Amino acid sequence: MPELPEVETIRRQLAPRLKGRHIQDAHSHESEKFTPAIEAIGTTIQGLNRKGKYLITSLNDGRELIIHLGMTGSLTITPAIPDDSYIRAWWQLDDSEYLAYRDVRRFGRIRCVPAGQYDAIPTLVIQGPDALGPEFTPEGFYWALRNSRRRIPTQLLSQKPVAGVGNIYGTEALWMAGIHPAKRRISRLAAEKLHAALVEVLKAGLADGGTTLRDYRNADGGEGSHQNVLACYGRSGQPCLRCATPLQHRTYDARTLTFCPQCQPR
Repeated sequence: MPELPEVETIRRQLAPRLKGRHIQDAHSHESEKFTPAIEAIGTTIQGLNRKGKYLITSLNDGRELIIHLGMTGSLTITPAIPDDSYIRAWWQLDDSEYLAYRDVRRFGRIRCVPAGQYDAIPTLVIQGPDALGPEFTPEGFYWALRNSRRRIPTQLLSQKPVAGVGNIYGTEALWMAGIHPAKRRISRLAAEKLHAALVEVLKAGLADGGTTLRDYRNADGGEGSHQNVLACYGRSGQPCLRCATPLQHRTYDARTLTFCPQCQPR
């Protein structure tokens, strides 16, 4: 699933090309997950923002067109409607261009709501502070983790302590901070280390245009390159880059996670 670096890469590519564009027409797949796309017809795009893994398009009528890419979603601007059965929605822009939303597995979704009113999007309502925003602080992060007894990776994936982190960057940050993925509680110092590690790995992923393991493509159709420098994720059995101990993987809360048994002691 695209995480913060992938979604922010797409946002940065699309934002200057969409601002001020008029939506003349739209079409969607029949699923109710995508039909709200047509509700934006007749509006003008004022800006493209992001919260966690959600893209939030500000419209000139006081509403927001909200897009979640799911596991395999992508957005591109094209001169014509693509002849592609995986296109789940498209918006016709002025100057004869189209914004096309492609999603092979149909885990993404689209909503059009009054600005800031996200009751119809529970997973957006519950989100904590954006991982690269000023509201994401070490102290607030520590207390958010303290309020749950679930394992740390599960807490991160819930988006409640911090928004935008998934398996890839969560695994990398836990390795960097030396925290075992089975832990349910960590000290204030460990939380501070994990906070710093999350910010560092997310910024590195963003600088590389995201991580492409299979499906992710940016708004220009290109791949990210961060998969070439991953330190822990997907490297089970390979030597740890810090201590050379073979990395291991274990299943916790129905998720298989990679870690170093030496650098991330239980």
